Amino acid sequence: MTVVAVALLDADNRVLLAQRPAGKHLAGTWEFPGGKLEDGETPEAALIRELKEELDIDIRASCLAPLTFVSHSYEKFHLLMPLYICRTWRGKVNAQEGQKLAWVSSQRLRDYPMPPADEPLIPILQDWL
Repeated sequence: MTVVAVALLDADNRVLLAQRPAGKHLAGTWEFPGGKLEDGETPEAALIRELKEELDIDIRASCLAPLTFVSHSYEKFHLLMPLYICRTWRGKVNAQEGQKLAWVSSQRLRDYPMPPADEPLIPILQDWL
C-alpha cells in the first residue's frame, strides 16, 4: 500500500501532526498529514487532494519537496510512504475530520506516540531542521 505524507512547517519550523481518530488503525497515535493514493494519482496530487479534504488548505505541487521515504511491514500489509516537506500553502489549517492537530518543534516529536512507520522519519526531520 502506498501512502503519502507531508511535514507542514510553519514560520517557527514547527511540524504539524494529526491524531488518528477512534475507529481507525492505530487510533490515538500522531502522524504526518496525508493519505492513500487513488488509482492513477501521483503522490503530489494525492497530497494536494488529501490536505484540502483533511485540513482545508490549498497547496501547489511546486511547493512540495520530497525529503525521504519509509518502507514498513505491518501485520496485514506493507506500507511505502514518501514524505514531503511543505512551507507554503493557502488558507488556515483547520481540522475537517474532527482530528486533533498539534504544531510540534522537532525536538518534541518523540513526545507524541506515532505509528511504527512514522518513527524512522523523526531523526531525519530533526537533522534536516
